Amino acid sequence: MRHRVGGRKLQRTSAHRTALFRNMSAALIKHEQITTTVAKAKELRPYVEKLITLAKKGGLSNRRLAHSRLLDDAQLVKLFDVLASRYADRNGGYTRVIKAGIRASDASPMAIIEFVDRDVSAKGQDSGPVQSDEDFDEAA
Repeated sequence: MRHRVGGRKLQRTSAHRTALFRNMSAALIKHEQITTTVAKAKELRPYVEKLITLAKKGGLSNRRLAHSRLLDDAQLVKLFDVLASRYADRNGGYTRVIKAGIRASDASPMAIIEFVDRDVSAKGQDSGPVQSDEDFDEAA
């Protein structure tokens, strides 16, 4: 019997699932909005909300716990400095999942997970190298 065993396995091993949530939570904290499948978004929500709760409580031990779950120093700083103060007066419900249709290639249901009261300018920030016209001319 598997009573009270919650969570989706998402067709992954436990280590792969841990790495998936670690990377997705770092991406969500960085960009404050990401597009993924509905199942992954629904599983990511409690993972990220627990991280924000740790950040709101503050303290060294909670910072170390959050670091062990996130393993991204830049996003840890943003989590404790920016997001903790933003949601200081909110009791849970820091994220929302919006269904976004189906993916064309395999018809998977897609969703957008984002922070409530998010910073719109954070979306797409440092998403990769941006090639300027000078770099383009040099490459040609």
